[in-house]
Amino acid sequence: MPQYRIGELANELDCSVEALRYYEREGLLQATGRSSNGYRYYNEAARQQLHFIFRAKAMGFSLGEIRDLLSIRVEPAAKACADVKAIAEHKLDVVDHKISELIAVRDALRKVVDACCGGDVPANHCTILQALETPNEGTRKRKHG
Repeated sequence: MPQYRIGELANELDCSVEALRYYEREGLLQATGRSSNGYRYYNEAARQQLHFIFRAKAMGFSLGEIRDLLSIRVEPAAKACADVKAIAEHKLDVVDHKISELIAVRDALRKVVDACCGGDVPANHCTILQALETPNEGTRKRKHG
């Protein structure tokens, strides 16, 4: 079974050495050994685990959710497929909510952009600036920061 030094693995997976160290600190990855001079070594299973982590991140899973999924992956007989599906469905609900919020933002922005003449007239009568200065009664209050 091939062994990869941390730099080799990072290079192969197109990520930084710091990212691998971070995943190790977070408990998502373990080096399979260390050389006499202290270099971390990873085996093929660790490489595949990193691919799993990257795919999960690409789907929007948080590190905590990835940790949960990895624990199920390590001992799949201890959990049911329904447990994995519940994690994925929760993430899907979160994504759907974010999409709804983004659609509302796009619609509001489209409305003010369409109302603006966009001409070379002075901006002191710009409808976009006016819309940003005027509170809407239907706008939900959010924390700013």
